[in-house]
Amino acid sequence: VIRNYGSLLAEMVACVPDGVVCFFTSYLYMENVVAAWYEQGVIDTIQRHKLLFIETQDAAETSLALLNYIKACENGRGAVLLSVARGKVSEGVDFDHHLGRAVLMFGIPYVYTQSRILKARLEYLRDQFQIRENDFLTFDAMRHAAQCIGRVLRGKTDYGIMVLADKRFGRQDKRGKLPKWIQEHLKDSMINLSTEEAVQISRKWLRLMAQPFTREDQLGVSLLTMEQLETKEMQEKIQQKVQQG
Repeated sequence: VIRNYGSLLAEMVACVPDGVVCFFTSYLYMENVVAAWYEQGVIDTIQRHKLLFIETQDAAETSLALLNYIKACENGRGAVLLSVARGKVSEGVDFDHHLGRAVLMFGIPYVYTQSRILKARLEYLRDQFQIRENDFLTFDAMRHAAQCIGRVLRGKTDYGIMVLADKRFGRQDKRGKLPKWIQEHLKDSMINLSTEEAVQISRKWLRLMAQPFTREDQLGVSLLTMEQLETKEMQEKIQQKVQQG
């Protein structure tokens, strides 16, 4: 699995411009994976294309890594940031536009289940609302996964590739707990892809996104046309907003 993750990241780094962000399930897992990648030569391959920065549990080190990551993306060198799903980076940092053209989620970020607070919460949900432990833990993990991968899209003019690098994301019980806006684009043809297929789709899509972009192309898609604005339904919505404001 670790070797496959390494080859996927190395291939993605070679074809995706600017910034690439990766999320792991825990600091310990990330350290083990990075150590294995050093031995396998994956780190050297990545550094041929982009600079590499790693989030640590030290807040000052992580802030410095983030600053340098942003600098590398700004000056066109490109960079990869390895971070943790429930860490500092996943909670409050936005990777809009060139700061995040691809995000990779390695594994499903389940919460540490031995915590006493979590056990009490699970007990309460089971007794009061008949919510099974497994359902809550899966929902919580999917919410965190969505929060991580959603960091690369911060507006309607933004774009990025989201890679859920774990076969379990394809299962219906996991897929159904992802937000609607992710489910809409998670077609059956995009599930259980090999590394080669994923890279091929990414290359094709990035070429498409690199074409000149005009405002007129977006009328009726993400921008309203004059006809749409003048419809009775839209006028009523505008009036409601004005009254609320």
